[in-house]
Amino acid sequence: MSLFGFFSKEKKETLDKGLEKTKDSFFGKLSRAIVGKTTIDEDVLDELEDILVSSDVGVETTVKVIKRIEERVARDKYATTAELDSILREEIAALLTENKSVDIKDSFETQHLPKPFVIMVVGVNGVGKTTTIGKLAHQFHQRGHKVVLGAADTFRAAAVDQLKLWGKRVDVPVIDHGMNTDPSAVAYDALKKGSEIGADVIIIDTAGRLHTKVNLMNELSKIKRVMQKIIPDSPHEVLLVLDGSTGQNAVIQAREFTKVTEITALAITKLDGTAKGGVVIGISDEFKIPVKYIGVGEKMDDLQVFDRAEFVDSLFKKIG
Repeated sequence: MSLFGFFSKEKKETLDKGLEKTKDSFFGKLSRAIVGKTTIDEDVLDELEDILVSSDVGVETTVKVIKRIEERVARDKYATTAELDSILREEIAALLTENKSVDIKDSFETQHLPKPFVIMVVGVNGVGKTTTIGKLAHQFHQRGHKVVLGAADTFRAAAVDQLKLWGKRVDVPVIDHGMNTDPSAVAYDALKKGSEIGADVIIIDTAGRLHTKVNLMNELSKIKRVMQKIIPDSPHEVLLVLDGSTGQNAVIQAREFTKVTEITALAITKLDGTAKGGVVIGISDEFKIPVKYIGVGEKMDDLQVFDRAEFVDSLFKKIG
C-alpha cells in the first residue's frame, strides 16, 4: 500500500473503500471498452470519452483529458491499451496539480490561521451541510481547538435543531435564536461569543436556499457585513458543500453559488455511496476552487482532507 503525506493506514483504507463504487464502475466500463484491442486508436479514445462523461467528470474536463492522451499517443507511437490505465492516472493527477486542488496537509490545525478562524458554510438543503459542519467541529475539537457553531440557517427548523444536536454530540457550544429569526444576528452573536471565550474556530451555518438568487445573495452579503463588525476580515473561508452522489447537479449548484457569493473552498460529500466520484475531478477543473474536504463514510472522521495524490492512488488502486 502506498501512503502519502499525513495519511494514516486507517484513513487510506477508508478512502479506498469510499471510492470503490466509482472505481469499479469506471474500470469495469474501461475494461469492456478495450477488450481485444491493443492500440490506443480513435475508437478507444471515443469509448474513453463516453466513459469519462458518464462518470461525471464533465464534458469540458473530459475533452482536456482526451486531448492530453492524444498528444502522448502522438509522441509515443508504441503506446498500447495495456498502458492506458497508467497514462490516464498520470494525466488526471497532472490536471489536479494544475488546478487549485493543492494538497492541504492537515486543515484541522489552526496555528497558521487567524484567531478565531471564521468559516461560513453554504449549500442547498440535503447535501449534508449540517452534518459536514458537525464533523468539522468534531475534528477541530478532537485536536484541542475551541469551536463555536452558529445556527444561522433559521428558515428551516430542522437545520437549527440538527445543529444543536451536533453541538451536544461533539461537545461544542451552538449559538441559536430559533427559527424565523434574523440569520445575521445569529452570526453576530456567534462571533461575539467566540471572541469572548477565545475560540480558535467559528463555523456559521447558512440557509440552503431562499426564494430567489437575489434574496440568497442579499442574505449572505448581510451576514458577512454584520460579522465584519466583530471581526473585520471575516469570514476567512466560505465553504460550499456539494453532494457528490448527484453528479452534474453538484456542478450546477457550484455554478449557481459562485454567481451569488465568493466561494473559497469546497467540500464534496457522500462519495462512498455513488459511482459518480469523477465529479471531484470535473469540479476541481471547472471552478479552480480548492476541493478541501471529501466525505467517504458515515463516521465522524470519514470527512477527510482532500489529498489529490491519495485520491488518484485510491481511484486507480486495482491496477496501480
